[in-house]
Amino acid sequence: MYANGPFASGIRSQNGRSTDAADYQDVPRAVAVMPKAYAAGMYLDRHFHPRAQLLYATAGLMMASAEDGTWVVPEGHALWIPPRLPHAVATHGAVAMCSAYLDPAAVAAFPGSCRVILVSPLLAAALAALGEEPVLYDEADRGGHLAALVLDEIGRAPETPLALPLPRDARLRRVCLGLIEDPACEDDLDAWADRAGASRRTLTRGFRAETGLSFGDWRARARVIRALALAADGRPPGAVAAAVGYRSAQALRATVGRALGAEGAPASRGEHRRVRPRAAEAAP
Repeated sequence: MYANGPFASGIRSQNGRSTDAADYQDVPRAVAVMPKAYAAGMYLDRHFHPRAQLLYATAGLMMASAEDGTWVVPEGHALWIPPRLPHAVATHGAVAMCSAYLDPAAVAAFPGSCRVILVSPLLAAALAALGEEPVLYDEADRGGHLAALVLDEIGRAPETPLALPLPRDARLRRVCLGLIEDPACEDDLDAWADRAGASRRTLTRGFRAETGLSFGDWRARARVIRALALAADGRPPGAVAAAVGYRSAQALRATVGRALGAEGAPASRGEHRRVRPRAAEAAP
């Protein structure tokens, strides 16, 4: 479960830098950067890192899951993962990523839960440049300045709505897992309440209290997140829409706009859209 779990390979990238996450956990530097590429369909089982991690998708799309939620990480975005938090990661399409492993002491004031952030051009450039520095960079020279810039930019980065929070209540969680399993299911709130053994009122209040979303908004976001993964896998738009319960790709696009907002939708290659920070906190 530690580091990159059973999939840790220990191989090295073209620039000679290790691609084994375990090699970066005890580096005596505030920030240690590891670029790595994964084939489509790769799944990294539940694991954790002693350090905090910024999992940045430079190409492709990843989905991560933990006990309290699911997050989608498209190109140009990154997942903030607190130290020692167990999480699993799946790739959809070929993925190029850059992990920054961060000393817990350097990020003590950072959020204690996962969140997807928009990676600014400055943060992207700083991560790429730090990846070209020696792992044991001179803290008083360029490497140290880049590391400080990375930490500053992560702290300033806006959170995006590319998260699907999971409630702790067993009845609500049963409903959520059912919707994730079958996003095209057309059952309404009353049917799900009967299936969960709870009243409509309990489900309505519970969703708001534990996820910050209504039942309808949570289901729409679950469908959008699944649709993003299917699209990254190469499925045609019509098939993606049908798989998540929509009669047309146009209807799905409208839901994406409502669920994520015009600014929250993943940017196309090379684009960056700013997302307004959210007050509420939203996991290789």
